[in-house]
Amino acid sequence: MNHFFTEQLSPFLAHKSLAMVEASLRILLILAVAYVAIRALRFGLGKLEQTLLTWREREDKDRIANEKRVKTLTGMLRTICLTLVWVIGIVMSLDQIGLDITPILAGAGIVGLAVGFGAQNLVRDIINGFFMILENQIRVGDVGVVNGTGGLVEAISFRTITLRDMSGTVHIFPNGTVTTLANMTKDWSAYVMDIGVAYKEDTDRVVSIMRQVGNELQQDPERGKKMLEPIEIMGVDAFGESEVVIKARIKTLPIEQWSVGREYRRRLKIAFDREHIEIPFPHRTLYMGEASPPWLVKNIASATAS
Repeated sequence: MNHFFTEQLSPFLAHKSLAMVEASLRILLILAVAYVAIRALRFGLGKLEQTLLTWREREDKDRIANEKRVKTLTGMLRTICLTLVWVIGIVMSLDQIGLDITPILAGAGIVGLAVGFGAQNLVRDIINGFFMILENQIRVGDVGVVNGTGGLVEAISFRTITLRDMSGTVHIFPNGTVTTLANMTKDWSAYVMDIGVAYKEDTDRVVSIMRQVGNELQQDPERGKKMLEPIEIMGVDAFGESEVVIKARIKTLPIEQWSVGREYRRRLKIAFDREHIEIPFPHRTLYMGEASPPWLVKNIASATAS
């Protein structure tokens, strides 16, 4: 009897052993392919990192900042790719040992669909943040205007950008909601001025004084090194109600335009006072029509004295 069962079980056990060996070999093959894929991904991402560093150095010479930015981007891509490879490898391995992976795939599809509907804004924020950092549109320490709100950039992540305005108020914008973004301190900055003088003044003389003050400011040991170029006088820009407007610009290092511009205005006021250049104030000239009788003006003080 025992001999009979042994003869019956032997082919079954042999078949099961062969199936287990084949499944083990398939799993090893899957793991080997996953390992090769991971090595290829690491190599490709390494090349991508070097390419991005070379590309960014052409526009921004700050190598340390470039390395941090590029490593952040490639690190995120590496995590996503490695997770995807390992998940595929594990699911295929479970299929080889006889487990039904259909419920797993169906559950993953349902979860992915639910996450897709519930996290649309989050995905949009992350994608926009990724390209914002990749393209180096704005950095921490820059002064930017986001959706019409300006301030100093205190933090940038893949989800949000944080600004602090002059009053100290912190504004947080999800990256997916950023429709307009202006960087006021990228690579260099400029202080643009509209200088008004009285109509009676010689504009050529005023321009000469403005240029002289700009040259003196550029020789200043503290603020002169912040100026990238001599002051640019663009000339007469407009005729106001009581003033002639002369436009000028000072090109400075990033975020230094305000300190340089305020000092220039202070020195220009001193120079105008010294040269008797009138800075006008609004006034009106009154003309009486012929149909209106003239006004009788009396000097009350003189009449009392007499």
